[in-house]
Amino acid sequence: MTPPLFEARGLGKTYRLGEARIEALAGVDVTIEAGALVALAGPSGSGKSTLLNLLGLLDEPDTGTLKFSGREVQALPESEKTLLRRRLLGFVFQSFHLLPVLSARENVEYPLVIAGVGRNERRQRATEALAAVGLADRLDHPPDRLSGGERQRVAIARAVVHGPAALLADEPTGNLDSKTTAAIVDLLFRLNQERGTTLLFATHDPALFARAPRRIRLADGRIVADERDGGG
Repeated sequence: MTPPLFEARGLGKTYRLGEARIEALAGVDVTIEAGALVALAGPSGSGKSTLLNLLGLLDEPDTGTLKFSGREVQALPESEKTLLRRRLLGFVFQSFHLLPVLSARENVEYPLVIAGVGRNERRQRATEALAAVGLADRLDHPPDRLSGGERQRVAIARAVVHGPAALLADEPTGNLDSKTTAAIVDLLFRLNQERGTTLLFATHDPALFARAPRRIRLADGRIVADERDGGG
């Protein structure tokens, strides 16, 4: 049997804020299969972003275990975790995090530069990724010549240009108007359906949350509901 893509057991994370200790996650158990499309919701401070950061190997849990494709990851050296992030994970955030001095295509190429991909191949892959998100005519535009929705499309192209197993998105439509939000959501869902990319996203938008076939609600660092279409 193929192991789950993510398997967390008793995952906990506490942060210090001055003298205070803030329990961001408290013993979370969650399993996410390859190819799944999962939405996370909950009030601010519920643990959505913390859970995404832990699953994406951007942060370390204080307690519990995390497996990625059946492999326990906490004990891995940081160099191996970095390789896993670069090769198998993609990230999209509410802020686009584009480099202003680079064109759209150069921004998408950037992770391939870090990965050591040759110039011709990375240029071709970046061009194809931008075409896939509807920006074939914006290749040479810098971010300040793109709309908010176009910048988020560039960010998505950059996140998937290396063919990740999973795309983790934290409030990917938080800065966008309703029409642009619908287009970005359709794009993300299409990547999941057509490429089989596992999609896990956090949102405050009830309509967007309701569209996902699996919906996880968090409160006070705990999962309080885990619903799937068709029951379960």
